[in-house]
Amino acid sequence: MSPSNRGSSDVTAVIAAHDESANIEVCVASVEWAREVIVVENDSLDDTIDRARGAGATVISPKFTTIGAARNHGIGRAKTAWIFVLDADERCTPELAEEIGQVVAQPGSASAFRVPRRNFFLGKEIRHGGWGSDKPIRLFRRELRYNANLVHEHVDVTSGVIGEVRHKLLHYTYISLDQYFEKFDRYSRWWAEQNFAKGRRGTAAAVFFKPPARFASMYFLKGGFRDGARGLVLACLAAASVMAKYARLWERSIRHGAEDPHQA
Repeated sequence: MSPSNRGSSDVTAVIAAHDESANIEVCVASVEWAREVIVVENDSLDDTIDRARGAGATVISPKFTTIGAARNHGIGRAKTAWIFVLDADERCTPELAEEIGQVVAQPGSASAFRVPRRNFFLGKEIRHGGWGSDKPIRLFRRELRYNANLVHEHVDVTSGVIGEVRHKLLHYTYISLDQYFEKFDRYSRWWAEQNFAKGRRGTAAAVFFKPPARFASMYFLKGGFRDGARGLVLACLAAASVMAKYARLWERSIRHGAEDPHQA
């Protein structure tokens, strides 16, 4: 679908993408109801750009700093009053599209809306362990922007009410463990860099105690065991991720002679 033939909803869909050849066309097609679709491409080595353009999206390639900054570049190019953000491994359903159209037509006092997600891991939906309560802000007025965090970026809502839509976004995360471990390395490094820059310091005690605490919380307290083998593997991977983050923070602390023996 060409940009001139796109939908009439006063919404721009902004999609961040890096080497998303396998996903980008289906993702763009799922938001064909939006007035415009902007793909913010980041140093892709595959044919993500050609596929996105072929699907009717506008593609921009600003220099990458953070995912939030990349999305902000797309938001800054938008011509509509509302922004709908999704990643290339996410899909908007027809039901969610219809609800978004209704919401932006009569938003009331809301300036942003949380969008719940159905999350899939290795081809199966994960309903427990905290994954079933995932509700990021993804629909918001064009004036809003993401913060500068390397990880856990979020939309800064400075005024207005935050609402919530009812229908869910589909999130096909981690179709392989190779994909998980590639992100594992990058995000644990970014998390340590971000927290060290904010003055946080690591300890060996945190490396020891926090991973099993995360496993227990995810697997037992939040019911991850109900998702079978995938729930067990995810809880183990989450614990390993926590260990990597705090180990890297501890490493930075001792390298700079700034380890805090009292902080965990």
